[in-house]
Amino acid sequence: MPSLHPQPTFVLIRPQMGENIGAAARGMWNFGLDRMRIIAPRDGWPNQKAVAMASGAGRLLDEAQVFEDTAASIADCDYVYATTARPRGLTKLVLSPEAAMQDARRRIGDGQKVAVMFGPERSGMENDDIAKANAIISVPVNPEFPSLNLAQCVLLTGYEWRREDAPVVDARTDAAGDWAEQIEIEKLSAHYEERLETAGFFYPAHKAESMKLNLRNMWSRMPMTRADVQMLHGMMRQMVRWKERED
Repeated sequence: MPSLHPQPTFVLIRPQMGENIGAAARGMWNFGLDRMRIIAPRDGWPNQKAVAMASGAGRLLDEAQVFEDTAASIADCDYVYATTARPRGLTKLVLSPEAAMQDARRRIGDGQKVAVMFGPERSGMENDDIAKANAIISVPVNPEFPSLNLAQCVLLTGYEWRREDAPVVDARTDAAGDWAEQIEIEKLSAHYEERLETAGFFYPAHKAESMKLNLRNMWSRMPMTRADVQMLHGMMRQMVRWKERED
């Protein structure tokens, strides 16, 4: 089973080659990280090429959790980083790997569950994946050759985590700091999207999808507690009731 040492979870989104998954596992274990999640691996799972490449880190692959989509893979997380060279027009906090892992260590010390997402080898993450993240990790690479191999990116991020190897206290938050999990943010987003759709907010039609994407991106940028989420649900329900009484 994964170690009890508090740490971020590394999420591989639609990885294409088993060798890259195995190399990512080796990179994680080099720095004491052993919580891997895999989303819809192209060549299926389990994968013998991944096992061969992982070598002494095969345990990570045995214990890796496999998911069908990004939302399910981070549903229990409080804060999520997306590693990408291109923010692609989405307004997000952008951090270096060093700053991101310092931030992650602080959050984990406060009792939050943290994940770092890594995109497919060839195309990188899609906007729908990036929109689910709270912040972006951007590596200051050569702008003429910004592409990093999946395992390289995992290794670099793991190194920055290990470099900040200060003791982490597995603390519990009080009621005011009871951070909302990603699944709660997803449900809040769906609630608002449904009600705004009914109200005709997403107009004109050809801009509806980009408006919805921007709305989902906005929710993910906001650090919210469960109390915040409940209040926002209640605000929307009350506005709907008020409108129905007016009618």
